Amino acid sequence: MTGCWRAHHGAPLRFDRPETSPHYISTVLSPRSYLLTTVVTGLLAACGEARPAAPVLELPLSGDTITTRDSDVTGAAWLNGNRWAILAAPNETAGIVDFSSRTIKPLGGSRSKDLRNPTTLFVSQDSLYLGDWGQRRTTVWTPAGRLIRSFPTSNGVRGALPQARDSKGNFYLDQYPLAGPDGSGNRDSAAVLLVDPGFERADTIARLAPLDIAEVVGDAGRRFERRVFGGVDRWGALPDGSVWVARVYDNRVDWRASDGKWTRGQALPDRVLEVTRYDRELFLRKFPPELRSTAQDLPFAAIKPPFEAALTSSDGRVWLEKSRAPADSSRVYHVVDRRGRLAQEVRLRGQGHILAVGPSAVLVAESTADGTRLKSVGLTPPARNP
Repeated sequence: MTGCWRAHHGAPLRFDRPETSPHYISTVLSPRSYLLTTVVTGLLAACGEARPAAPVLELPLSGDTITTRDSDVTGAAWLNGNRWAILAAPNETAGIVDFSSRTIKPLGGSRSKDLRNPTTLFVSQDSLYLGDWGQRRTTVWTPAGRLIRSFPTSNGVRGALPQARDSKGNFYLDQYPLAGPDGSGNRDSAAVLLVDPGFERADTIARLAPLDIAEVVGDAGRRFERRVFGGVDRWGALPDGSVWVARVYDNRVDWRASDGKWTRGQALPDRVLEVTRYDRELFLRKFPPELRSTAQDLPFAAIKPPFEAALTSSDGRVWLEKSRAPADSSRVYHVVDRRGRLAQEVRLRGQGHILAVGPSAVLVAESTADGTRLKSVGLTPPARNP
């Protein structure tokens, strides 16, 4: 998208903030201008047609299924075979799902004293790392679910928990600015940090775009609130020390090699989706009735970001979960290789979303009335273009 915008408008623009993004410019600056939106969308489509189409993979609907009472499974990682580690942060639980035996084993048992508020989860060198915000530490588990050790976080990184680890033992985490009493600090950029194994030194290796915030004036005075449906940069790290950053306002994935050299990713196809009244209604339904009037006062973004989430697959590629309209019957993922190029488009039918990607299957979560349905869906070869 970025390259297309430059080709038609001359000098390149800075897209590290939402107000300078073509995704934003095409709708937010003139939200009632149907002509402008149509022209920009047409230009984007024309640029997309100039590239060879990426192969499309339609995931099958069938798969092994296990149901958990956790209301929201927020993270997962492939362990081995058909076994996955899962994290349900709102329910303060974590466990290991085994589709072969059709069981879910809570880490530490059903009433574990080893976990209080688990919030981060990742796998490194056959060990499972689970960050515990409540105890300000990271616990390390075997793939079988046995606690090996734990280590505290550091005041030097303001208690932030690691989210990845490379083969040399270095950790990776993100550090967001202090919001301050009125939230104005969120106008600053966040940083991705490389931390040594002893948590004694932290180096900034990447900067993330500031949050999409708006100034709100109310009875309590002026404050800065994050826009609902506003996008954020995503990132991840690989065992060899490579780091990727998915740029939400440029809609691309940049790669940092272990030697510090950056590769700028390809502009990805971008579907511009307006935040509709129905989108707002669906958001407000998540709140209890007594809180909905307060939630209505939150600022909303005018358009949805190009992607809502991102994760690293077991083969080291990036899967971007694209934004969708409420009426869409499928969820689309853009698979980006280590050159930052679109390698594949994956489509998942239904209302579920992918939590983790293994060598031969993906872990899918679907919300139910009394919990979450987990599915192991096999990866089949991509369809060949005629």
